Amino acid sequence: MIQFSDVSKYFDNESALTDINLSVEKGELVYITGPSGAGKTTLLRLIYRAERPDAGSVVVGGMDVGKLKQGEIPSLRRNTGIVFQDFRLLTNKTVFENVALALRIHGIHPKEIKERVNEVFGDIGLKHKMHEFPQHLSGGEQQMVAIARAIVSKPTVLLADEPTGNLDPDTATIILKLFKEININGTTVVIATHHEALFKGTGRRVVYLKEGRIQKESIA
Repeated sequence: MIQFSDVSKYFDNESALTDINLSVEKGELVYITGPSGAGKTTLLRLIYRAERPDAGSVVVGGMDVGKLKQGEIPSLRRNTGIVFQDFRLLTNKTVFENVALALRIHGIHPKEIKERVNEVFGDIGLKHKMHEFPQHLSGGEQQMVAIARAIVSKPTVLLADEPTGNLDPDTATIILKLFKEININGTTVVIATHHEALFKGTGRRVVYLKEGRIQKESIA
């Protein structure tokens, strides 16, 4: 599903990633870990073509994403759910509308949109705040909404960048359960985190990054 081959990425002549070779199989759930500045976010950004590799290739679902034309990128992203560190919620729309937007892009019928958005808000326990604006929610609640937006369309690939960074342990557990459920239903999931507690004992593959290089891989 995702294949990095000899990938390197530079910013201002500084190496962000060096000689990355990584394969993520269809339907796999993989954790990417390492300290701040290790290259976790850059690796995710290459998958959804927010960045292009300076060397090597990144192939997602058979597409060499580095070679995609600008007009082809939306097709890639329609099948990719992304949980950003900074949420990126639209402040002029309610959180219901923020999540529904991901489905409108797919041309889903309004009735089904309402059903699916209601369902996902029930899953995250925020049904009572569906019609609030993002700025009226706590940081943790905004993070939950960002996750709901990423999973509501049941994407082929789900990328999560520090998805539990603003959440208390109990809420983090709920979110990880959601990720596991969407993975069981066939979505390939890649989670970037520096919190070892998030993946310890999960039995999942963990890729360790340090200074832009893969140091090792192991099963948690």
